[in-house]
Amino acid sequence: MDLHKLQKQDYQTGQVLLIDKPLGWTSFQVVNKVRWLIRKGFDIKKIKVGHAGTLDPLASGLLILCTGKFTKKIETYQAQHKEYTGTITLGGTTPSYDLETAIDKRFDLTGLTQEAITKASRQFVGDIMQQPPVFSALKREGKRLYEYARAGEAVEIPKRSVHISCFEITQIELPELDFRVVCSKGTYIRSLAHDFGKALNNGGHLSALRRTKIGEFDVKKAHTIEAIIAHFKSPTE
Repeated sequence: MDLHKLQKQDYQTGQVLLIDKPLGWTSFQVVNKVRWLIRKGFDIKKIKVGHAGTLDPLASGLLILCTGKFTKKIETYQAQHKEYTGTITLGGTTPSYDLETAIDKRFDLTGLTQEAITKASRQFVGDIMQQPPVFSALKREGKRLYEYARAGEAVEIPKRSVHISCFEITQIELPELDFRVVCSKGTYIRSLAHDFGKALNNGGHLSALRRTKIGEFDVKKAHTIEAIIAHFKSPTE
């Protein structure tokens, strides 16, 4: 994707923009920033821009943005399999299953072996039942689950079926485990980290996450936010 070749009509007709979302940004902040840059750069009053799959602020990596008429393709891209790499930290759980909240329970890692870790990882390949985190944007009776969680209200969250085609532990340096996972739409990697800790009769939470692929789209071909901003600050060719 050569940004310098794209003109006003191209964005309005429809484009797929691959963005390498930085840590700390919400997916909506990326969308709003890119929309503003396009509008300002081409003096457009209104243009549709949407993303195909949310990434949490604590995650980095591939975010697909669609502009103009291509926003109709968002659901197609959302349905494709996704690849992530990241780190699970064992020995402690958090209410959010990641670093958004503090550790609430600690576990002893004494006696935990590489063999046990590898064996447990095999339980999470194929069709599995997974419970979404209570700190998530899913809605229940008109409210986001994280609204209930932050208010200290208990809410029942039904499990749902997801498919994991690959889950491999790529490095073990306890308490941290690096991993790579390829999964279906709707999979929560935070829940995978939490459940993996349980499978080891221990506790675990997600401490790092990066989305590397969505279908055939690869983060290696994505633009950073800084590159996008720099492009629109320079004269458009």
